[in-house]
Amino acid sequence: MDDIVITGSTGFVGTNLWSCLKDKYAIQSLSVRYLPNQHFTIKADVVVHLAGKAHDTKNVANPSDYYESNFELTKQLFDAFLNSQASVFIFMSTVKAVADEVVGVLDEDAVSVPKSHYGIAKQQAEEYILKQKLPEGKRVYILRPCMIHGPGNKGNLNLLYKLVAKGIPWPLGAFDNKRSFLSIENLCFVISELIENESIPSGVYQVADDKPLSTNELIQLLGLSLNKKSIIWNIPTYLITGIAMLGDLLNLPLNSERLQKLTENYVVSNQKIIGVIGKSLPVSVEEGLMKTYQSFKK
Repeated sequence: MDDIVITGSTGFVGTNLWSCLKDKYAIQSLSVRYLPNQHFTIKADVVVHLAGKAHDTKNVANPSDYYESNFELTKQLFDAFLNSQASVFIFMSTVKAVADEVVGVLDEDAVSVPKSHYGIAKQQAEEYILKQKLPEGKRVYILRPCMIHGPGNKGNLNLLYKLVAKGIPWPLGAFDNKRSFLSIENLCFVISELIENESIPSGVYQVADDKPLSTNELIQLLGLSLNKKSIIWNIPTYLITGIAMLGDLLNLPLNSERLQKLTENYVVSNQKIIGVIGKSLPVSVEEGLMKTYQSFKK
């Protein structure tokens, strides 16, 4: 097995995956976008489908974009895979295909109840793949990563970084929350293992770092990376909640929705994928986050 085709190869995950695999395999980039009734021809051993419409946190995207890019396009590519000589198909889904809010720990047996168009479209793509009869000799993996981070990724972690770098206190220290994260290095490791290990059964696998962290722990790690003392204020939660409710009325930066996002729990189990790989992830959650933080300095 030596030929791999990657869709979405110019994105954050795609560029890192290319770097991870380039010394072992011949890699092709497949530029794709949804068009009705189009047919793809797959000339590779492995298809890694990363392309799609990313989650729009500003809620300005057209809902149809999600269904065309994340569902209809995936159907077309998977149909092409079934009719090709390729033996492995890896689809990058998301934990948001299962739940936007998590109580306890999310695992692969949870009933899917996505609320966003992004999550629903990914769920529909998953269901389509799982309903198809898989020819002998083919393996299919649906990956559900949680929040991916790494050098070059400018997301919410970068906003926290700027806050700590400026010495601004974190005012939500009284909220006790836990979130799972995923280092890009660990994600690339998992994909590489799925490609190489033919004994790993087809199926749905969540991907997350070895343990979740609280936002307070993130702030403390940021302080370490900057050689600065992080400032965490434990303002009573009822006061913060009241300010957020006022923000709803006065259109302030802190409102109820933003507060919920900043303080929610979202813990994802990675036990199934670790069990089938039979190896520990190469990077701890702290090490991965420190690498991401260090990249923000450049």
